[in-house]
Amino acid sequence: MLVTGHTGFKGSWLSLWLSAMGAEVTGLALPAPTSPSLFEAAHLARGVRHIEGDIRDLETVRAAVGQARPDMIFHLAAQPLVRLSYQEPVETYATNVMGTIHVLEAARAVGGVRGIVCVTSDKCYANREWEWPYRESDPMGGHDPYSSSKGCAELVAAAWRSSFFEQSGPLLATVRAGNVIGGGDWAQDRLVPDLVRAFEAGVAPLIRAPDAVRPWQHVLEALGGYLMIGERLLDGERRFADAWNFGPGDEDAQPVRWIVDRMRAVWRDDAAAPSFDTGPRPHEAGLLRLDSSRARTALGWRPALTLADAIDWIVDWHKSVGAGADARAVTLGQIAHYEALSGRGRVRAAA
Repeated sequence: MLVTGHTGFKGSWLSLWLSAMGAEVTGLALPAPTSPSLFEAAHLARGVRHIEGDIRDLETVRAAVGQARPDMIFHLAAQPLVRLSYQEPVETYATNVMGTIHVLEAARAVGGVRGIVCVTSDKCYANREWEWPYRESDPMGGHDPYSSSKGCAELVAAAWRSSFFEQSGPLLATVRAGNVIGGGDWAQDRLVPDLVRAFEAGVAPLIRAPDAVRPWQHVLEALGGYLMIGERLLDGERRFADAWNFGPGDEDAQPVRWIVDRMRAVWRDDAAAPSFDTGPRPHEAGLLRLDSSRARTALGWRPALTLADAIDWIVDWHKSVGAGADARAVTLGQIAHYEALSGRGRVRAAA
């Protein structure tokens, strides 16, 4: 099994989960994008064959796929930040669009791959800023380079599916999750990591767009959906080779200030109150919701955690690790707890 982007936040959680299930995991990624990182803190290199490489280089990707000879590819490697995409638009498109093409071409050239789960984003849609949640059939778009690049990656996947994988080759699905949060995320310029850093330092967090609404969900909710799709692809169920939303219930599409207030209350009663950045800034969507009814009906997938639960788990993760607990053990403990709550995750191990 190959995971691209395994040194990132979501990739580390997924790689650890797959390893715990007994899968033989090879990872292809650049070095961990933050310090600290979950990849280092949880000692992921102990259970994952680590290949350091850049998906922007086709020959590197071909060599990694050839070395791993995977049945399944989970493609997570990406430039994942909206605001950074304004600063580095060329790198964002090179990674998110051409990187996706390289993964699909490598799978086509090497052969033996039975399924590919390509992770894009809830921001791939042409966001109309309306109250209705987006469905898989809604048009792709994107105001900023990041969102546009993810819409492009969806179009790329659809083109490769119809042009090259319709009759033979791997079954290819794309998955679009909400705003994924969880312990072990230390990314810059992202709400929950910014709050954790501020609370640990005892300073007031600086918050932008407090009224922006997002479909927040714990990282294990999204990954559980990816695994369910992966299992269907391994079983050769062609109807699942399509696009899928995995988002929270409507009640958990909450404004930024809700997250701030909940994290302050759970972290510590006297945690510093936030200040708000009211200055000019690049455009970001003010309202975004996902319709996951298709995944609920066809897959039986549904959230196992409320947003309040997710915040509790994040605070518990960071406080436990901050007090000296082993990050790998804490992460595996939350994975096991989630499996028990959801009945999810016992996906058959693959090469």
